[in-house]
Amino acid sequence: MSKETQTANVNRLKPPVGCNLSISHLVEIALARREGVLAATGALSIMTGKYTGRSPQDHFIVDEPSVHGRVAWGAVNKPLDKETFEALYQKVLAYLGEKEFFVFDGFVGADVKYQLPIRVINEFAWHNIFVQQLLIRPTVDLLDHQPEFTVICTPGLKADPQTDGTDSEAFIIVSFEKRVVLIGGTEYAGEMKKSIFSVMNFLMPERGVFPMHCSANVGVDGDVALFFGLSGTGKTTLSADPERRLIGDDEHGWSSTGIFNFEGGCYAKCINLSKQHEPQIWDAIRFGTVTENVVLDAQTRVADYCNGSLTENTRAGYPIDYIDKAVIPGLASHPHVVIFLTADAFGILPPIAKLTKEQAMYYFLSGYTSKLAGTERGITEPEATFSTCFGEPFLPLNPAVYANMLGERIDDHNVQVYLVNTGWSGGPYGVGKRMDLSLTRAMISAALNGTLEKGLYQPDPVFGISIPATVPGVPATILQPRSTWTDPAAYDTAAKVLAARFHQNFVHFPDVADNIRSAGPVDIPPVEKG
Repeated sequence: MSKETQTANVNRLKPPVGCNLSISHLVEIALARREGVLAATGALSIMTGKYTGRSPQDHFIVDEPSVHGRVAWGAVNKPLDKETFEALYQKVLAYLGEKEFFVFDGFVGADVKYQLPIRVINEFAWHNIFVQQLLIRPTVDLLDHQPEFTVICTPGLKADPQTDGTDSEAFIIVSFEKRVVLIGGTEYAGEMKKSIFSVMNFLMPERGVFPMHCSANVGVDGDVALFFGLSGTGKTTLSADPERRLIGDDEHGWSSTGIFNFEGGCYAKCINLSKQHEPQIWDAIRFGTVTENVVLDAQTRVADYCNGSLTENTRAGYPIDYIDKAVIPGLASHPHVVIFLTADAFGILPPIAKLTKEQAMYYFLSGYTSKLAGTERGITEPEATFSTCFGEPFLPLNPAVYANMLGERIDDHNVQVYLVNTGWSGGPYGVGKRMDLSLTRAMISAALNGTLEKGLYQPDPVFGISIPATVPGVPATILQPRSTWTDPAAYDTAAKVLAARFHQNFVHFPDVADNIRSAGPVDIPPVEKG
């Protein structure tokens, strides 16, 4: 379907309640429709109901001729046939035709050379606030741009798996030929931003841009740093550094001229948020911000950020200009330092280590972190989690495409890569304790200012990565994780178990070059999980 045909289909709908309405106007409408309430800070507080996070099992890509041979089909990129999609597309349009809806026209990509004009159609006013704050807002002279992709979000429309070909009532479907994303059955706003990210991950590599699930900031001397990491590793927290300027907190592209933010806002995790440790995020939660599933005091409407009774995945979406001295537009030069963040609940990995290019590609493909007991139904003890390229659910292409782009840029720009463990020290979850945020910041500062490049290192005997002997402001005793355990023999056993899990996961990459494969942990026979 051409862009013109797509536009014609959407234009069959009755006129929306409003196009590109102001945030104030949308907040008034959301309150009048009882979609949410105002928190004490002025933020719009929303409860998303059954779905308090992404629903990865409900994502599909339409299997169309132009993409069939390019998508890495499998459990993540599940195919949906064209006929099934077309029927559901018409069902969505018919549903929307009976509803009031809202339209936002904006952009993805701060670099105008690679910018993607996008239209988002929302059933809920608060969803339209969210996308307006998270995407790049057009100037007045660009409001009439022709969208190249349209996202239609109808959370009130629940699919019937028997007739609609979905796996549940929720559906998130991308058609690259029709340039359409359909979202239904779920109110969780993160589905919109991540579906657009998946689109960029498909389109950008063919234009020579490396799409990345990372945050980015820049120092006073123009030194750029990238922070890769999965949810809960500190990606947003650590990039929101008062001593540096934030470029973006989640999605970026790396072109031949430097990096650029895909978005115009931030989507911060709020659980245990404190003004002391995360002052920039704390101050950003004000009027115009949307919070999801943050519990409020019934009388004062003051947020209880430590309350995870609804979900650990409490969120706040706000425009990036709510962060003091943010880089706008989100453009910067090539990074000199890349940080891989992991929250190792087993207390095995060192708090910081330097990686070679081959190790960087190995750990990038691995995308390791860990899930904690109680954060998801059925998890009773910490579990090792591997998400390829630190963003597997959003990567339509073969992972080697993204890993090779990383390796090329490490070579081209002499990039130093560090692995930082924001997880546990002194033992696993329940025995040791979480790494102190102030110490993590000190280690990252040493990496960014070049101090670590000049120091002495010792290779980890199991994982092979290089552990610094000293870091300014950090007790030397915590740098070697084995020395923080009261029982070193127990550490050795646990390290072998984790190394074996890395090997078990890496069988998913049979075509990786030997020098990359050998950059992982030492070859240890598989150990049964225990």
